[in-house]
Amino acid sequence: MDKIRTLIVDDEPLAREMIVDMLVGDAEVEVIGECGDGLAAVAAIEAHRPDLVFLDVQMPELDGFGVLEAIEQTPVIVFVTAYDQYALRAFEVHALDYLLKPFDRERFDKALQRAKHQIERERAGTAPQELVALLADLKSRPKPLDRLVIKAGGRVFFLRADEIDWIESAANYVRIHAGREAHLLRETITGLSAKLDPDKFLRIHRSIIVNLDRVKELQPWFHGDYVVILQDGTQLTSSRNYREQLRKLLGKST
Repeated sequence: MDKIRTLIVDDEPLAREMIVDMLVGDAEVEVIGECGDGLAAVAAIEAHRPDLVFLDVQMPELDGFGVLEAIEQTPVIVFVTAYDQYALRAFEVHALDYLLKPFDRERFDKALQRAKHQIERERAGTAPQELVALLADLKSRPKPLDRLVIKAGGRVFFLRADEIDWIESAANYVRIHAGREAHLLRETITGLSAKLDPDKFLRIHRSIIVNLDRVKELQPWFHGDYVVILQDGTQLTSSRNYREQLRKLLGKST
């Protein structure tokens, strides 16, 4: 049997060290790396495709849930968390294991055995339905995106939603304009529009979304359209299909 390639993700060095120590001597497990934050974890998971990840839930910038949403192929996950028992119910519903800090060797071994069993199921071709269900729940959360994970040129970095000036459609991608930079993200403009805060971002055209904080001026154009002028001078043309929403949110009248 191939060794279980394992990644450890926790922003506390001592927590990572403890997990490594508990894995030492297990002939079935190979620790392939450690990460101290969520962004590094996304890059490592995409690059090395581990079988198993011990994933801290609470981390700065990109938490454990954000890591799961950012990666394309999901390994077996054992959550490591300081959440109380009530918050852990979400994990228990989907039969995913977790380690509640502080945990002992007996509890760790139990989580590891369950993870090994799930990996055996996956290698045998059995889909991890519990994780599929959890990811479906994460994607259905109504909370607007406050950050995006951008992958470009081998880099993975974090872009806050409030840094975005405007967004344009580019086939099956969107081009995100933020200051002097533009980033491609594999997402449809309709899909991204549904995830952003509607009080801050407005779709003014079937192919354009603007950050309302960046809008400086509206100028009437032909046939009920508007020219939307941003603070940096960028001029975008709205569509009359979005005219009423634009008037309401910006408090404009004609």
